[in-house]
Amino acid sequence: MVNSLTKWFAALLAVLLLNIVPAWEGARRQEDLSRLMIMQTTVKFVDHVRTKGYVTPGMYNDFLQELSNSGGAMQVELEHEHKRYHPEYGDPADPGTFLQSFAVVYDGYYNEEILGVLFPNQAMDLDAPERTYKLTSGDRFSIQVYRSSSSPYGLLSNFIYGASSDAEPGYHYGGVVLNEDY
Repeated sequence: MVNSLTKWFAALLAVLLLNIVPAWEGARRQEDLSRLMIMQTTVKFVDHVRTKGYVTPGMYNDFLQELSNSGGAMQVELEHEHKRYHPEYGDPADPGTFLQSFAVVYDGYYNEEILGVLFPNQAMDLDAPERTYKLTSGDRFSIQVYRSSSSPYGLLSNFIYGASSDAEPGYHYGGVVLNEDY
């Protein structure tokens, strides 16, 4: 009886090793390729925005289309930090107390404000100049991309390791706007 039980266990283990492990390895490779594609698409879009100094609805839609080709649903968070200079005064009420220096302040604009310019409630043509989100030289622009759905690799890893994984890491990329090409 013990001998037949070990044979059944060995057969079950062989089936698992012959089916689950290759599927897990294939899913891992697919996940690696998907991450590389997401990273490449994000870097390409952000560098394009930093070089041009603006975002159009067409540019953003193309970016989202390329992200969707990587597989899975993605959540994108845009961030624009507008650089401003504020003069420093000894007494803010008295302009004669100017301290001969300026403070650099960054105003943050996020998805709601940026997408509000790109996709307003009014019916406008996609190429309308009012739908262009403009940045100035010296501003910061960055994107965070998160996977909002489980990947096959994540599901198989959870099955093999027996634990639920935390949220998958996001992709963050950004930099300083170089030009104002509008």
